[in-house]
Amino acid sequence: MATMNISLPDEMKAFVEDQAAREGFGTTSEYLRSVIREVQKRQARQAFEAKLREGVESGPSEPMTREDWEEIEREGLARLAREPSRR
Repeated sequence: MATMNISLPDEMKAFVEDQAAREGFGTTSEYLRSVIREVQKRQARQAFEAKLREGVESGPSEPMTREDWEEIEREGLARLAREPSRR
């Protein structure tokens, strides 16, 4: 794990320490990692929603054919084959 040093005004440092304690985190680092993960989740959700909007606004849909589904399956299996094992 990498280390990052940040400078905060005393008021912000006290806020972070207080929040970490109130929410039951063992350290301020654990608390800040949690805050960052929440921001990352929010950004991913916003990107996903933007893609959904783009799809809805792109015009009328077309039915999926058996060939479409087979191509999606081939692409998915090819991607899985390229990924390193997660064991």
